[in-house]
Amino acid sequence: MIFGGILAGGTGSRMNISDMPKQFLNLGDKPIIIHTLEKFLVCPQIDYIYIGVHENWLLHMEDLIEKYIKIKKESIRVVAGGEDRNSTIMNIIAAIEKDFGESDENYIVTHDSVRPFITARILKDNVDAVLKYKACDTVVSAVDTIVMSEDGNVISGIPDRKKMYQGQTPQSFQINLLKALYVKLSDEEKSILTDACKICVVRQTPVYLVEGENSNLKITTVSDYKIAQAMVGGKYID
Repeated sequence: MIFGGILAGGTGSRMNISDMPKQFLNLGDKPIIIHTLEKFLVCPQIDYIYIGVHENWLLHMEDLIEKYIKIKKESIRVVAGGEDRNSTIMNIIAAIEKDFGESDENYIVTHDSVRPFITARILKDNVDAVLKYKACDTVVSAVDTIVMSEDGNVISGIPDRKKMYQGQTPQSFQINLLKALYVKLSDEEKSILTDACKICVVRQTPVYLVEGENSNLKITTVSDYKIAQAMVGGKYID
């Protein structure tokens, strides 16, 4: 089975324009996370969708689903997130296995709740790739030259731009593979993880690249939010 895993466990807003987490801010006429959820709901390859939310916002998420979602509500499950990104993924996996059991035929497509412009093509390509390769990451080629600095003051290296990519989401995995790799990590290795794909990289497990889109924007800053509002024709909230 193919499961969507929408990661919405954060509680703060670096945008300083609201007391609520940014995934719940309105984008146009509905919350950011609802835009994201709707894209997953219309993907025919995805069987069920799990949303990992901070425990303080579980009821709010359930209220939003009741208010905005009109199709396939029975395929949506809301679960408590963890302390960080990867523990939220593991909580979602635990909920999946509680509901459906363990199987080598279970796969998860994980995605940031604040990337509402995910396309049907990206979702389909992730499903196709994860079924074939067991682990994949959505990326776009780096447009600007990447500059490295060890001390933050002077350039220590400029890698070949042709080999550089910017990571996006979804990141998709065979569930049993991801679990097996994660439990083998030391606490030190877990502390340096920036995303789920690094679990595979640390354990030297290949991750296949899926082509993303520049429009697959992650809404992190006020500037991102303004751009996203323009993309949907919405009004920016001061």
